[in-house]
Amino acid sequence: MTFLVGLPVLLPLLAAAVSLIAGRSPLVQRLLGVTVLTAIAGAAAVLLVQADSNGPVVLRLGDYGPPFGITLVADRLAALLLLVSAIVTLAVLIFSIGQRITDYGRKTASTAFHPMYLVLCSGVSLAYLTSDLFNLFVAFEIMLGASYVLITRRVTAQRVKPSVTYVIVSLTSSLLFITMIALVYTATGTVNLAALPEHIAQLPAGVQSSLALFIVIVFGIKAALVPLHFWLPDSYPTAPAPITAVFAALLTKVGIYALIRTQTLVFVHDDSWSVLLGLALVTMIVGALGAIAQNDLNRMLSFLLVSHIGYMIFGLALFNVIGMAGVILYVVHHITVQGALFLVSGLVTRHTGTVSLKTMSGVAKAYPLVAVLFAIPAMSLGGIPPFSGFVAKIALLQGGAEAGTPMAIAATVGVIVASLLTLYAVTKIWVGAFWGPRVEPSPDPDPNDDVTVGTGSTSPAMLGATGGLVLASVLIAVFAGPLADMSDRAAHDLLHDEGYRAAVLGEGNG
Repeated sequence: MTFLVGLPVLLPLLAAAVSLIAGRSPLVQRLLGVTVLTAIAGAAAVLLVQADSNGPVVLRLGDYGPPFGITLVADRLAALLLLVSAIVTLAVLIFSIGQRITDYGRKTASTAFHPMYLVLCSGVSLAYLTSDLFNLFVAFEIMLGASYVLITRRVTAQRVKPSVTYVIVSLTSSLLFITMIALVYTATGTVNLAALPEHIAQLPAGVQSSLALFIVIVFGIKAALVPLHFWLPDSYPTAPAPITAVFAALLTKVGIYALIRTQTLVFVHDDSWSVLLGLALVTMIVGALGAIAQNDLNRMLSFLLVSHIGYMIFGLALFNVIGMAGVILYVVHHITVQGALFLVSGLVTRHTGTVSLKTMSGVAKAYPLVAVLFAIPAMSLGGIPPFSGFVAKIALLQGGAEAGTPMAIAATVGVIVASLLTLYAVTKIWVGAFWGPRVEPSPDPDPNDDVTVGTGSTSPAMLGATGGLVLASVLIAVFAGPLADMSDRAAHDLLHDEGYRAAVLGEGNG
């Protein structure tokens, strides 16, 4: 099974090269992308079963062990997120093919989208599977390099500023990341995640706290943690719907994953961390209030994304098994739901020709299927039972109650308040976009584009991909029991990391 660990990283990179060569054949590019992502989802499913049954699956590249070799590890958490991410990237790719965002409907197909999309998927997979800080940096750079191309494609005057903001912030975070790695290596002599705990424990308490906080800042930028979130609501809404969907679903969650992995494996937290709880509380409330203040559909969803990052940080900051299991459930839920909501936004925009809640109306009467596809993930995001968001939030609330500290209780109350604000925000979207009399669309006036928004035309691929993600969010709630059990086991692994460390540093499975 060990070769399957490298497959999600290497296969998309090889496929990206082939896709670039086949740039004059859009059909080949599309079939290649769908086939590769399907294969990755299958490999991730096998790895998840294997990791859950027999422990982490380890691949040592070149058969070199630490500290010099590159070791990829698929434990329960990495394999679970790899599977969910593969499903979402596959759905978004199918949506983009149906929307023809890959070539914008023009006679000459673009060669950039498919290769860069596959490179992005490879970077996401490497981030989940790597066992050292430097290769985690490499994974982020692979993702960011591809994202620069994707977010700046077909740039208009409206998109220049947000795209430049995204690039500058990403480059700044990368500079901080490599600086953090240099500091860690200087202090400990290693960047291997499994070897770091022993070396970190020998450092003065002040140095340990400083390094832990520095890591929070670095990954907090990538995860859009308040007050480091300012770039996201400006950058994401201007990109095409599939790009925004995959960025919102995955890129911020990779930042959350990096925080989870480093804060549980490298640093010792015997109790909840008040600083992180405070940041979580502020993120939840500020993001939700920012969403309510918007009249742009995509900006509102972007602020809700920021708000719900706070939920995940809250569960992490508790550092107990219940809270950590809640984080894992919430990440799985949020990847599917947030991706689905941005795809629905693309459907709404295609029908109405606008993203302004003031100028769109009556979508539910004209296109009831689109209304259903919005309502289900929206209620899940708001935590309405019996949807997946409710299940995940209950686990987080239980973790907060178990922690019992004043800051944990305050953040627990913040979860409830932010949930109510989220419900208000999605209700505002429903009233503005879906309720009321139908407003005739205003088609995109671009004469060079064969596919325009505001035409009321959506392909079966667009509807099918969106419906698939909505169905995935429903299945998370249906299979909440087994998924919660697996999350509990993964959370126990995170807080009792002997198995992970032994797999990386010892003989493991490789």
